[in-house]
Amino acid sequence: MMDELRERLLRTRHVTTPWCGDRARGLGGLLLDDLLERWADGYDWDVHERRIGELPWVTVGAAGTELRVIHQRSADPGAPVVVLLHGWPDSVLRFERVLPLLTDMHVVVPALPGFPFAPPLTTPGMSANRIAGIVADALEQLGYPRYALSGGDVGGTVAEILAAEHPDRVAALHLTNIAPLRALTADPAELEPEAAAYLDRAARWFRADGGYIAEQSTRPNTLAVALGDSPAGLAAWIVEKLLAWSDGSAFTIDELLTWVTAYWVTGTIGTSFATYTEPATLSGRIDTPTVLSIFPGDTKPEPRSYAEAFLNIRDYVEHPSGGHFAAWEQPRAYTADLRRAVNLGG
Repeated sequence: MMDELRERLLRTRHVTTPWCGDRARGLGGLLLDDLLERWADGYDWDVHERRIGELPWVTVGAAGTELRVIHQRSADPGAPVVVLLHGWPDSVLRFERVLPLLTDMHVVVPALPGFPFAPPLTTPGMSANRIAGIVADALEQLGYPRYALSGGDVGGTVAEILAAEHPDRVAALHLTNIAPLRALTADPAELEPEAAAYLDRAARWFRADGGYIAEQSTRPNTLAVALGDSPAGLAAWIVEKLLAWSDGSAFTIDELLTWVTAYWVTGTIGTSFATYTEPATLSGRIDTPTVLSIFPGDTKPEPRSYAEAFLNIRDYVEHPSGGHFAAWEQPRAYTADLRRAVNLGG
């Protein structure tokens, strides 16, 4: 697999445009060239693959399918249970840095269906709602009747759905953003002025930076071919987001390549579009006690008044640094907020 990847990289057709030096126009130019050069010569996936493989993986039969999860058990059988839900364009690797900080809890980190390290996704219909049902069933199979959910992006949407559908099981929520679908469907007339103004800001973000959403949700097959066959294309598509959505120097070159290689070796870039392609349904308001962590480098941080329109916000924590991948960028701050949520859930 890696030998073939290197051969492809060495045959990369370097594409230039008049805007290659403008990061606002996407990833290209010298930065991409440096990434591809390192990927072809010097980057050692085997080291990272072994580390990832040594995580406490288990496979659980759930809702008619299989779910692979990292299952880190506490030495205390009665310890709280937390479920960490990743987003796109990442994987369970988002939470590698918080796992050592949560050894006093039972931690479950599902590889969401369609994403790296999950069983192959071969049938349509894998919406965020279906994923929520699979995760709920898997947790039941693992013997966890009650737990706190933590995550953002796709994982945050799954968490909101799971909390709405299983309020008896979800003790608390810890989120880094509100489900993006809400900003596309909310009625400004029903919101406080500050919250309604946020919808305008979110709309500007979708117009300026949300083109990937339109393509992944409407033409997943076309995009899957382009990215699944070209390592250079895959790296450009993913790394652009990892850099643009993080705060500062969150990733080394090898860390960027590890997150991209996870998609390449598992062949999951196309199936990771499932939650964009398959429509989701959200409930109006969720009563589960919620901690919302706001990191300034995230794509479109929400004001408290907006969050409170949909969630039972008990704690709204604004951090001075960090972005979309906060569990990776600011693991201690992320973990502290997660513990706030666990305490809310009792």
